[in-house]
Amino acid sequence: MLVMLLCAMTAGAQDESPNAKQARRIFDKAYNLVFGPQGSKFNYDVNIIHIYKTRGTICMKGKKQRFTDERVDAWNDGVTAYMVYRKKKTVEIHDANSDKKDKYSGKFKFTLDDFTYHIAEDPAGLMLTLKQKKHAKGSIKEVKALIDRKTFTPISLKIKVAFIWTTIKITNFVSGSISDDTFVFPRNRYASGYKFVDKRGS
Repeated sequence: MLVMLLCAMTAGAQDESPNAKQARRIFDKAYNLVFGPQGSKFNYDVNIIHIYKTRGTICMKGKKQRFTDERVDAWNDGVTAYMVYRKKKTVEIHDANSDKKDKYSGKFKFTLDDFTYHIAEDPAGLMLTLKQKKHAKGSIKEVKALIDRKTFTPISLKIKVAFIWTTIKITNFVSGSISDDTFVFPRNRYASGYKFVDKRGS
């Protein structure tokens, strides 16, 4: 869910108040640290109104992704995605861009031009607030992104979908030095004892 949520964001231009311009300028710097061509890696801790919690690690570089959490290991080399469900001992194979590999992905797609921007000082850093404009159709209504005031690296995100808030804490953030080998599925590791289910083109 977190991978699809983050990768659904796309940057664009804004022309509003001085605060909004500054907020967008700083947001773009933080955004590039995460989604720039150099790639990034970080640990995350997700909390959805104390009902659902999970934690794991994400690595991204361009269209490539690698993540692991408490139940899934996943590799996406930009062409094919492999979802390893450890408990079920099942490997699902998907087209890299298919929404079907994650049931939450369609719910979190949105365009950043559909939001207004504001920046404010916070005791822990800088708080960037994105609020959905009227008549925008995305399901995400508001985003609060806390970033380091010196390096602009992300510290946490709060995302509002309808009336439900999801909190994501980010630690051990690294931008750059991401090898392409990270995204190659280690098929031999799962050759025995795992069932492969090919869902490409379905």
